Amino acid sequence: MAVGYNNVDVEAATRNGIAVGNTPGVLTETTAELAASLSLAAARRIVEADQFMRAGLYDGWLPHLFVGNLLKGQTVGVIGAGRIGSAYARMMIEGFKMNLIYYDLYQSTRLEKFVTAYGQFLKANGEQPVTWKRAATMEDVLREADVISLHPVLDKTTYHLINPERLAIMKKEAVLVNASRGPVIDEVALVEHLKANPMFRVGLDVFEDEPYMKPGLAEMKNAVVVPHIASASKWTREGMASLAALNVLGKIKGYPAWGNPNLIEPFLKEDATPPAACPSIVNAKQLGLPSSKL
Repeated sequence: MAVGYNNVDVEAATRNGIAVGNTPGVLTETTAELAASLSLAAARRIVEADQFMRAGLYDGWLPHLFVGNLLKGQTVGVIGAGRIGSAYARMMIEGFKMNLIYYDLYQSTRLEKFVTAYGQFLKANGEQPVTWKRAATMEDVLREADVISLHPVLDKTTYHLINPERLAIMKKEAVLVNASRGPVIDEVALVEHLKANPMFRVGLDVFEDEPYMKPGLAEMKNAVVVPHIASASKWTREGMASLAALNVLGKIKGYPAWGNPNLIEPFLKEDATPPAACPSIVNAKQLGLPSSKL
């Protein structure tokens, strides 16, 4: 009941004739919203301020109390501009008029066109236009961005993508967000970086050794940590449950695999019977399962 399946040995399942289903297509906006929430919470020190208030420590307004980072006009960096990364970028650009720098192996033409069009709209209305830049390297994003959100897949090339060397080139007051996969960040190195750089902030939804955090992370006031809730909106969780159940039902009934796992709206209509197909079987081709013509 997830879109990611790195916790399943798909090759072993395939060898044993076992279909592996997942639930794509319903997590994009929900996950992007959580990443945006973590960005705001970390930048404006929301959790620290909440704890301060609940502890009864507030004696009155002070000019230096919980001073954080302004987002408007700053640069948002996105590493991995797929569906979720692009949705997050749009939220930060349109919501806070941030400029974009992104790194991806593939050009995100739709995202670039969106930023260009929004920049033209702002200019036509007498405001400073937003800009975009596709970085040649990931390091360019880390050096230039004020807020960086990680959205890569997890594989051998992205394990510990954020390591001591890459943390060192980020801005001292940068905000780093991860709502993708925990092992993308070297969590031990992150804890040391947070200790050494108190104005550096991080927002984490995932962890290297879930459900555990590396020693010291829980004590870091400049870290916002939540328990893998990126998909935890009512609509998304209900959709995930429906898709997971329909994968099982479809396999039991011998249905073919759905032709486009990213176009799953027909399975989620409450007033209609779902198609006679498995919404998403990740190893359908390897198992030789027929593809739906619906």
